[in-house]
Amino acid sequence: MSRRVGVEVSIALGDAVKMTNVDVVAAYPITPQTHIVEHLAELVADGELDAEYIPVESEHSAMSACMGSAAAGARTFTATAGQGLELMHECLYVASAMRLPVVMAVADRALSAPISVWGDHSDVMACRDTGWIQIFTENGQEVVDTALCAFRIAEDRDVLLPTMIHLDGFHLSHVIEPILMPEQSQVDAFLPKNQYPFALNAEKPVAMGDFAPPAIYTEMKWAQEVNLQNSKTTILKVWEEFAGIFGRKYHPVESYRCDDAKILLLTMGSYSETAMTAIDRMREKNKYENVGLLRLRLWRPFPVDELREAVKNADILIVLDRALSFGASGGPVCMEVKAALCNDSKKPRIVSFVGGLGGRDITVDDFEKIITRGINIARNGSAQGIEMFGVRE
Repeated sequence: MSRRVGVEVSIALGDAVKMTNVDVVAAYPITPQTHIVEHLAELVADGELDAEYIPVESEHSAMSACMGSAAAGARTFTATAGQGLELMHECLYVASAMRLPVVMAVADRALSAPISVWGDHSDVMACRDTGWIQIFTENGQEVVDTALCAFRIAEDRDVLLPTMIHLDGFHLSHVIEPILMPEQSQVDAFLPKNQYPFALNAEKPVAMGDFAPPAIYTEMKWAQEVNLQNSKTTILKVWEEFAGIFGRKYHPVESYRCDDAKILLLTMGSYSETAMTAIDRMREKNKYENVGLLRLRLWRPFPVDELREAVKNADILIVLDRALSFGASGGPVCMEVKAALCNDSKKPRIVSFVGGLGGRDITVDDFEKIITRGINIARNGSAQGIEMFGVRE
C-alpha cells in the first residue's frame, strides 16, 4: 500500500531515487535543484542509502562522473538546472551516443543574461537535440512516478538511453504537496536490478566513443536516431506496467475536456494545472465554443502520431511556450507542433504564444486572456510569428 505524505517535491524525488536502490549519485549544487541532491547526500551520510555520493567541482564533472559510473554498470542519478545544464551540455551528447542509461532530474530554470534563478523552459529547449529521452511533469506525484519509470525505461535493453525528468523550478521543485509514496516492495516489483550489458571490464578493456571517420559517422548518428524513436514503444510499455501496479496511467499527450472541443490550448509542465482551471471557468461561462487542454508529457522522442490524433477535430490550436527561440517564427514547442502537423490537410489554425519567462506567473485570468486572444488572432488571420504574453509597455 502506498502512503500519503505532505512533502516538498524535491525531497519526495530524492526519496523516490533512494527507493530505486541507486548505486551512484554525482552532482553539483545549483538553484533550484539543490534540495534534491542535498537530500540524497543526507541519506547516504546517515546510512539510509547504500550508494556512492560524488561531490564534484562542476556540472561538467558531474555528468562526466555519471558517464563513467553508468559505463561500469552502476545505476546512476544526477540533477541540475539552468546554467548547470548548459555547463554539462557537451557531455549530454556523449552520454546518449554511448547509450549510457543515466537518469537526471532537471529543475527547469531560465538562462542568463540577466541572471535569473527562476523557472522557465529555456534550459530544456537548449538541450532538446542532445539525444536524451525527456519527460515533463506537472505535479509532485508525477515527479515521483516519473523517477521510477525513468530508470526502468533508460535501463531497458531495447533502449539504453539517458533520460531527463523535467520539473519546473520553484513552481514545482519547492512546493509542498500531498504525494502517495510507494512501498519498497512495490518499487522492487516494478524495477528490476540494473544489468547493463556493456559494462566495462578491466580484464577485457575496450574503447568507447573514440574517433569516427566520415565513412561511418553518419551511420552511427542515424542508428542513434532510430534507437531514440523506437524507445517510445518501451516508454508506452513501461507506463502501462506502472499503471498495473500503481493505478496511475501516463500518456505522451494528455487531454483535458477535449472530447467536444474545437479550440485547444497546449501546455507543458506545472502551469498546465492552472490552465485546467481556466478551461473549467471558460466552459462555465459558455465563452466561445467549448475549449480543451492538451498537455505534452513526452518531449523526446516527440509524439507525432499522438499529437495528430489529439488535434484531428480541432479548428484552433494555441501553443504556449515558456522559452524563446530567438529570431525564429514561433516558440520552440510551437515550431515542433507545426512540423508534426504540416502534412495534415485538416490541421487546425495554430497560434504561438510565449509567456511565463523568468518565473513570471501566468494566472487563471491570464490563461483566459491567452485563449481569447488566440481565438481572435486565428479567426482574423492576423497571426504574425510569436505572440508575446505579458510584456509590459
